[in-house]
Amino acid sequence: MKIAIDVMGGDNAPLEIVKGAVEAADEYLIDIYLVGKSEEIEKILDAKAFNNPRIHIVNATEIIENEDSPTIAIRTKKDSSMVVGMKMLKNGEIDAFVSAGNTGALLAGGLFVVGRIKGIDRPALAPILPGRCGPVMLVDAGANAECKVRNITQFAMMGEIYFKNVMKYEFPRVGLINIGVEEEKGTEFTKECYKALKESNKSFVGNIEGRDILEGKVQVVVADGFTGNVVLKVFEGTAMTILKELKIELMRSFITKIGAFLSKGAFTLFKKKFDYTEHGGAILIGLNGPVIKAHGSSNAKAIKNAIRQAIKCVDGKIIESIKNELEEN
Repeated sequence: MKIAIDVMGGDNAPLEIVKGAVEAADEYLIDIYLVGKSEEIEKILDAKAFNNPRIHIVNATEIIENEDSPTIAIRTKKDSSMVVGMKMLKNGEIDAFVSAGNTGALLAGGLFVVGRIKGIDRPALAPILPGRCGPVMLVDAGANAECKVRNITQFAMMGEIYFKNVMKYEFPRVGLINIGVEEEKGTEFTKECYKALKESNKSFVGNIEGRDILEGKVQVVVADGFTGNVVLKVFEGTAMTILKELKIELMRSFITKIGAFLSKGAFTLFKKKFDYTEHGGAILIGLNGPVIKAHGSSNAKAIKNAIRQAIKCVDGKIIESIKNELEEN
């Protein structure tokens, strides 16, 4: 298997990206293509004494920065690490592409360079959230601020296929984010979406409120990108705040410190469950090739896990499965 990674994308590029990629190559025994400025990559590999024949360097002289206009950057920076990597995916030189770079540019590049699966109107950003009873996929988390009903039904279909093929759930359940569980709740748009999902998706179990997303009632949560992005950011912020406040309270006195020491195992598991570095990245589902968006502040651990997610997408034949579903319907 061949996975390419955008070495120049992300807050901790290129060092942490290279480290995570090398760890992935060592652990998963796959070929990793480091796409970026070859001189910088070689310096890191030499300094860290990384020597793995499965690591390959692909030179790319330009960088798409976070402040760049996404569409303009994709069109003008043809030799950027992001564009070069996606062209490799488009041409079949690699099996998947991972980047922690500019999200907007990755979305634009996915559309203009990799292209959509025939029959899918709009790809969606689909991160995995750590639910209380197992993982939950949120589709869409920001790629499409405004959606049509058809987009929502396609998001549901793709999320269901992901859980069946990649997460190995035999009967994943699908829910629609709304302000209440009743069918008549919400805007005219959400009511239309409810009706369409009820008619087209056997796994659809109805509306789901924000407070229930992480309870395990469904595995796939669908929404327009505006709503989904708000949900995602609230979740990330809440998780970080809880962990910070918990640490403060546990260190407040001698007694609480003893309690913290005795409960260290439980707190470690809790932190791990809600640590984004453990969950890889968000697949841009609906593109004609696996593209994984890693968190912008990803460290080596997060990059390694994003590559692990890319491997699971390839092994699960997610692209082929979506194409087959579209052909059957």
